Amino acid sequence: MTASDARLTSSDGLASPPPTHVGFLLIPDFALLPYASAIEPLRAANRLSGRPLYRWSHVSIDGSPAQASNGVEIRPDVSVGDDVRFDCLIVCAGGNPAAFRNAAVFAFLRQQARRGARIGGVSGGSYILARANLLTGYRFTIHWEHAPALLEDYPELDLRRSLYEIDRDRLTCSGGTAPLDMMHAVIAREHGSELALAVSEWFLQTHVREGAGPQRMPLRERLGVSHAPLLRVVERMEQNLEAPLPRAELARSAGVSLRQLERLFRTHLGHSLGEHYLGLRLDRARDLLRQTSLSVLEVAVVCGFSSASHFSRAFRARFHHPPRAERGARQPAVWR
Repeated sequence: MTASDARLTSSDGLASPPPTHVGFLLIPDFALLPYASAIEPLRAANRLSGRPLYRWSHVSIDGSPAQASNGVEIRPDVSVGDDVRFDCLIVCAGGNPAAFRNAAVFAFLRQQARRGARIGGVSGGSYILARANLLTGYRFTIHWEHAPALLEDYPELDLRRSLYEIDRDRLTCSGGTAPLDMMHAVIAREHGSELALAVSEWFLQTHVREGAGPQRMPLRERLGVSHAPLLRVVERMEQNLEAPLPRAELARSAGVSLRQLERLFRTHLGHSLGEHYLGLRLDRARDLLRQTSLSVLEVAVVCGFSSASHFSRAFRARFHHPPRAERGARQPAVWR
C-alpha cells in the first residue's frame, strides 16, 4: 500500500481515511525491545479493529539493513533522503546516541517535521531529536541512562524523567516496554479507548502505566532496603552528585546522628556512607566519559571532585583503570 492509494471503502459504503503512515528510523545499534514495543501495537490495532488503521515503513541511513544492538538486522523500505511522506516518524536508537553525528539524518528529520509529520523518539531516539534541534520548546523524555549526558549537552531543554511524553506533535519514550504504554495513549486518542484497551489486553498488559510514571524501580526494591530514613538519604545523594552534601546534613535529613547513619549504611548496604556516595559519583562519571565529549576535568567537576588528580585516583581504585583508558576502550563509533 502506498501513500497515493485511494481512500478505502468501509463495510457501510462510506469512504474511510487512508491508514496513518508511520516511519521507523532505525539508527545503528538501536534497541530491539522498545522498537518492537512501538510497532507491534500498530499491527494489533489493525488486527483487532479489522481495518488497516496503520501502515509502516522502515528507514535506514543508507538503504542497508539496520542492525540492532543484539545483532538482529531489519531490511529497510526507504533510506534517509528518499522523497517519502510520513504522518509520524519515530527514531529508534540505543547504544550511545550522544556520539551520533549525521547531518543528512538531522536534515531529513527537520524536513519531515516541516511537512507536518509528528516526530518521535524511543529509548535513545530523543537524543537524535535534540541533535536535530527538534525538541526546543517541547517537554520530552529519554532513557535514564542517557539523561545525564543529554543534560550536559542541552541544559536548556525541558527533559522529564517520565515513562513517555506526548507534547503536541512530539512523542518521546524512555524505552524498554514503555512504548506499549505510549502507543496505548496514541491509539486511544486516534481510535478510542476501547480499541486501545483491547490492544493492551492482547499484549497481556494487566496495568497500563501513565506517562508521568517513574522509569526506575523505587529505591526500596532497587537496593533491597526498607529502612525509610536510609532511603531518604540515598535519594538525596542521587539528587546531589555535582555538589555532594555534608554528612552531617544527610544525618539531619534522616533524623538520626551521624554515628547512627553510618551504622545504618554498614548494616543495610555493607559499606560506609562515604563509600556509597563516592560510588554514585564515580558511576555517573563513567557514564559521562562513555557518552559525552566532556574532558576528564569537566567530568570530575560535574561529579563533585575538586581536582582531576583526586578524581583519577578514585576512578582507578574503583574501576582498575584511569578515566582516559575508560574513554579509549569504550569510545563508540560515529556514524557519518
